[in-house]
Amino acid sequence: MGITQRMKMMVSVLGSRRRRPLLADSVAFWGVGAVLATFMFAASAPAPLYKVYAARWSFSALTLTTVFALYALGLLVALLVTGRLSDHLGRRPVILAAIVLEIAAMACFIGANSTAVLGLARVVQGLATGCALGPLSAALAELSADRSPFLGSVVASAAPPFGLAAGGLGAAVLVQYGPAPLRLVYWLIIAALVAGAFVVATAREVVERRPGALASLKPVARVSAEARPTFVTVLPSLAALWALSGFYLSLAPGLVGAIEGSSNLLWGGGAVFCMSFSGGLAIVVGRNAQAHTAMLIGCIALFTGVGLTFLAIVAGSVVLFLAGSAIAGSGFGLAFLGNVRAVVSVAAPAQRGGVLAALYVVSYLMFSIPIVLAGLAEVRFSAHDVALVFSGAVTVLAATGVVAHLRDRHPTSPDHALAGQRLCEPARESHGNSREEPTWPPQTGCRT
Repeated sequence: MGITQRMKMMVSVLGSRRRRPLLADSVAFWGVGAVLATFMFAASAPAPLYKVYAARWSFSALTLTTVFALYALGLLVALLVTGRLSDHLGRRPVILAAIVLEIAAMACFIGANSTAVLGLARVVQGLATGCALGPLSAALAELSADRSPFLGSVVASAAPPFGLAAGGLGAAVLVQYGPAPLRLVYWLIIAALVAGAFVVATAREVVERRPGALASLKPVARVSAEARPTFVTVLPSLAALWALSGFYLSLAPGLVGAIEGSSNLLWGGGAVFCMSFSGGLAIVVGRNAQAHTAMLIGCIALFTGVGLTFLAIVAGSVVLFLAGSAIAGSGFGLAFLGNVRAVVSVAAPAQRGGVLAALYVVSYLMFSIPIVLAGLAEVRFSAHDVALVFSGAVTVLAATGVVAHLRDRHPTSPDHALAGQRLCEPARESHGNSREEPTWPPQTGCRT
């Protein structure tokens, strides 16, 4: 039997929908959660390495931030284009395709010998992550629907920030103390992705194939009239928290090392860990909070945390910087959770996809553009001064968010709050008979 025939037989076996799955739903659920965390681990793994790349290839902070922004660009494009694709093709094929893309990105990192290849790796990684986030989160809700739908939303919410935290710190440890510092972490990620592909391929397909896949590729990003006032209210805090996230995953690791006066990459990895881990913890703890409450507390924590990091940069205190990072991270988790719930709760069901798309367009623009401007500023000014201005601007945005939410005297009504909560539950209607536009991306409101 030829190789081509064998491959066709393998695809046929893995893709069969009528075949009894090898994995029980309970096992597949945690496996899919691990795959989601692995994608996020991979997203933050390069953060401690940027300093090493910059030293080896002598590129500037502007080049570093541009390479970083390419990831956000790829992710945003993939979210907009493929966000609803798995509703038509099924979760498995889209997730498996995303895993293949992610492995290709890791291969680019392993073979990177220039900034061009590094940029290519980040673009491909962004595309892969954007393709994977929606179907992975939806699969978690659907695999747990018969036992605990609430568990699915919690895992989908918490896995990304916990994965980012593990990636930032884990990569720093491997690079600092392991062999092949620029390659080992990527080989380990590839191994985890291969294991994840096996889990996905042998799990139950939770969505029936239905027509309309090509039409689903058309981006939908618009804010309905009823959601517009709430959308405007959340913009300052949305800009603050995503600009902060971009800062921590690009420039912060190098800044912390400079403050400490140490070349040990654990300092930078620790900053990423403190910010991301506290964000995941805040999501788990505040998962039942009303949207208005989560936004207000989140913005206050964001203002306090970034204010502390500002003081830490002035005083040259790493301990204060890490403490501020943890507080700001908790603010990120709560504020974003509240932001998404708020805008979804005031939008009609058929309009939620477009509102969420617009929310993510703003999020990832603020994730990338401010940090590129910071890199451009470092060409003329010191990293210390740029970091002060950047953290000061984020503090002002967070304070504006606090004021905006305090002035909002019309918190989400019980009916709207229930609608927002339902975003985190698996859809129970038949897609084939429903004319309602599918929520984009699936389970987006349950994660950062």
